[in-house]
Amino acid sequence: MKKYISFGAIVLVVIGLIYGVVYIADGKKGARSKAISYNQDIRPILSDKCFSCHGPDANKVKAGLRLDIPSRAFAELEKNKGHYAIVPGFPEKSDLITRIESNDPAIMMPLPESHLAKLTKEEIALFKRWIQEGAKYEKHWAFVAPAKAVLPEVDHTKWVRNEIDNFILEKMEAEGFDPNEEAPRDALIKRAYSDVIGLPPSYEALNKWRNNTDENWYAKMLDELLQKPAYGEKMAIQWLDLARYSDSYGFQDDEIRSQWPWRDWVINSFNKNMHYDEFLTNQIAGDLLPNATKANILATAFFRNHKYTEEGGIIEEEYRVSYNIDKTRTYGKAVLGVTIECAQCHDHKYDPFSNKDYYQLYAFFNESKEKGFEGDVGQSTKAKNPKLYISKEERSNFLNFVNTVDTGMIEVSVMGDWKAGD
Repeated sequence: MKKYISFGAIVLVVIGLIYGVVYIADGKKGARSKAISYNQDIRPILSDKCFSCHGPDANKVKAGLRLDIPSRAFAELEKNKGHYAIVPGFPEKSDLITRIESNDPAIMMPLPESHLAKLTKEEIALFKRWIQEGAKYEKHWAFVAPAKAVLPEVDHTKWVRNEIDNFILEKMEAEGFDPNEEAPRDALIKRAYSDVIGLPPSYEALNKWRNNTDENWYAKMLDELLQKPAYGEKMAIQWLDLARYSDSYGFQDDEIRSQWPWRDWVINSFNKNMHYDEFLTNQIAGDLLPNATKANILATAFFRNHKYTEEGGIIEEEYRVSYNIDKTRTYGKAVLGVTIECAQCHDHKYDPFSNKDYYQLYAFFNESKEKGFEGDVGQSTKAKNPKLYISKEERSNFLNFVNTVDTGMIEVSVMGDWKAGD
């Protein structure tokens, strides 16, 4: 009987070990139930280690193989008839797997001369699972309309207070982490002030919220912070960086310029809680709106924040073109969230933009009235044509968000002229 019990115990231990090994080998919690995603798991590896030779740039494709398009990735190899880079459902029949697993310099991928690191065991395992699951390609995530995701299931349901918590907690539980205890009230107050207005709370404010007994004290504190002018200033910082805002022209003479009314327009837009579509429309085409006001045109200074030369002896057309290239690049990064400038000299190597696409976009900005040169530093002005003029009276009335103690006329570089009656 003792021997039987011992044998049974051993069996149970072995079974437990097997399940433990399977769990660890398969990855973290929840990994087995999720299909491999091309966008999240596969495309980043292809982009880093394969697309330079087998990606979107038609001029750089080697052996006729493109791995960014399923029709080409699944096709018979041009230089190895009867073989296929990817055979959906069959990693063992896919030449891609053979090559990324190989250590033979003659067939391994990436090739040694590419100086790209060999795929790790984990990356190779991802490709095998992806192919086994059907090698399903997905459109680039940035060009897919957002869809409401299903809330993930979690174990610590009492910790969840809103839908965002489900997604955060899912990742934490997948990594084997437990949520921390709620932070002390002082820490929550200081974090909120830092995140919302970028400033620490005063001693009086800290005591006010520290001693607040209302059940919804935190929400009320956030509502109060959102009404502070500093909220717009904090929110504007990232947009000013994207728009390459500065108080001077940027080249060697680096004279001052008066683009700051546009900065104040951005801050005011955040404080007014302007809708994002309106925020972009004004900055991209405010001068083209029907019955455009000076506030609409001021917003277009967004495209005039680039560097501007006041050096003598330059080629005007060269700089005019460079300013429009800057506008195109800024539109790509700030509005589209892509590196469109990579297609200025050739088809984009990673994203679906051709050289032709780039210049079709550039053509819009090439219609700008801006000149490449308006005189050297000896004739420096605080704005370059087209200009918008803002009087003291206008700043006291409908443009009262412009902060200034100057009593004179302010000029700002914008995309279109403004005339009374427009």
